[in-house]
Amino acid sequence: MAEQHPKILAYVKNHNLGFEVPYVFQGAEHLYLPDFILLVNDGHGKDDPLHLVVEIKGFRGEDARAKKEAMDVYWIPGVNLLKSQGRWAFAELRQVWRMETDLRAKMEEAFGGILKQVTEM
Repeated sequence: MAEQHPKILAYVKNHNLGFEVPYVFQGAEHLYLPDFILLVNDGHGKDDPLHLVVEIKGFRGEDARAKKEAMDVYWIPGVNLLKSQGRWAFAELRQVWRMETDLRAKMEEAFGGILKQVTEM
């Protein structure tokens, strides 16, 4: 799927990369290892790709909500505020038969946000 999408510049499985996101579940601290990181040409050009963190979930346990919240509420906004690590977004893909559609929607959402910023200038 990633190899065939024209906006995906590169991707990597998050294995032995050291990319972990802290989160809290049931009062205890944990580390979350997302599945993939994609570099997406979302209109800023190949020199400024969107880093899209992708989690693929078949079964969604209770801890998955805490992981998603950590990404959506804390990590993604925090890293984007730094402005020194590039631009980041997060997508959780849950249904195998909809993964391509859901991934495309997430990329279009990111691209649409850029278009909105440009038109508001």
